[in-house]
Formats: sequence, C-alpha cells, structure tokens
Amino acid sequence: MNGDDAHSMMESQYIQRHHRHNIRDDQCTSALVKHIKAPVHLVWSLVRRFDQPQKYKPFVSRCIMKGDLGIGSVREVNVKSGLPATTSTERLELLDDEEHILGIKIVGGDHRLRNYSSIMTVHPEVIEGRPGTMVIESFVVDVPEGNTTDETCYFVEALIRCNLKSLADVSERMAVMDQTQPINRY
Repeated sequence: MNGDDAHSMMESQYIQRHHRHNIRDDQCTSALVKHIKAPVHLVWSLVRRFDQPQKYKPFVSRCIMKGDLGIGSVREVNVKSGLPATTSTERLELLDDEEHILGIKIVGGDHRLRNYSSIMTVHPEVIEGRPGTMVIESFVVDVPEGNTTDETCYFVEALIRCNLKSLADVSERMAVMDQTQPINRY
C-alpha cells in the first residue's frame, strides 16, 4: 500500500465514522479533505473558535455571538461583499475538544443555504516527517428551487475549499512561528 492509498483509507474511515448526514432527495452532500502542514493543536485552535470564524474564513467580516460558547449558542456572521449574502445566523451543534469535531447548522440569514449543516473534524497525521493535520469538512444542504444538485454542491464546495485553503495558510504560518520539531521514527 503506498502513501496515497493509506491517506484515502484513513479519509474514508474518518468520513464514515464522523460525517454522517441524513439526506433527503431535495438535498446535496459532500465531504472535502485538506492536508495541512501544521500540528493538530494549532489547526484545532482556529477551527474550534466558533466565536471567531474570521480568523481563517476570508468571506467573514464580523461575528457577533449570542450567548456563551456552549452547544446551542448562536452567532451572527457578516459576509463580505462579492457573495450572494450579507448575513448568516449559525448555531453551534457540536464541539468536542477530545475528538476535534465541530458541528454547525445555519438557522437564518439572507442567503439560499437552507437546512445547511456541516461537520468539521481535525485529525493528526505526519506530513514530510513533521506533525501535520488532516481536516475533513462535510455538509448537507437543500438544493434551491431553480438550481441543480450539481450546481448547489459546486457552489458550497468552492466556498469550503476557499475556507480550507485559508485555514491551511493561517495554520502553516503559525506553525513556522512555532518551529515544530520533526518526528523521529525509530
């Protein structure tokens, strides 16, 4: 088994274990994977901050929390211009610091992402002999009237890819400043 096969097998196992969505016929779903050259604790420190998505999400200009940071808390996110929305209201559904799982559901806003929920998981891995992280984000969302399943998935996947690339960029800059040591394999 080569390295790519091992990655694919691990990705599949994590997706089957943590990324289960109940899907209706009028919905689409997908899961995206990003390998980040930064240790899991750095990546998770950004992902888990439900109150500060703008730390790595480039389309978020501001976030206002309603309530504490516990399960069920709600944030009002302002979206930067260029997207077909200005606000999104999101509820924290799951935050597991041991398993590194974050679950979010969109509950309002001036956009077309109805019944959207996502799960992000963060997993340690070794990349080029150093501590790295595999991030998986999956989602389910209604297909808006007038759009196809493919169009809807393509749009949401493009947003997630952009967020994951930004997460990688921010995490990897933090890792360089942290000077993570290589893993010795003896």
